[in-house]
Amino acid sequence: MKFLSHIPFVELLGMELLQCEGGTAEMALTLREELTNSWSVAHGGVTMTLLDVVMAHAARSPNQPRHPESHGVVTIEMKTSFMTAGLGRLLARGRLLRRTTSLAFCEGSVFDEQGELVAHATGTFKYLRGLPAGGRRIQRLNASD
Repeated sequence: MKFLSHIPFVELLGMELLQCEGGTAEMALTLREELTNSWSVAHGGVTMTLLDVVMAHAARSPNQPRHPESHGVVTIEMKTSFMTAGLGRLLARGRLLRRTTSLAFCEGSVFDEQGELVAHATGTFKYLRGLPAGGRRIQRLNASD
């Protein structure tokens, strides 16, 4: 399944979108050595990125009531709890809990190949029509500017 938008970092990590509809999303990531920490398990940043992206997709998923199809989302806040080490192919599930006209409140979980809960997160996302500069890279101003 194709992601809702082009996200180079997600492609670099190798995430796969499995399902995205009606306020839910599911994706997977097969762990590779370069995505692990010094203990040879999923790096926390990889796990958090998986949670962030699956929740954002749940917030943007088609076929939900009052969904503005043209809107994207940005993460406002996210809280993550790690339960156990992530190994092998990781499965993430995200769910939209509630939405307003401008915000989405979501939860997400990551499971290992045995179905064990690796991590759980809640997040708040803001709906936007676009980012400054049309989503293109924004040039940084020099300190003297």
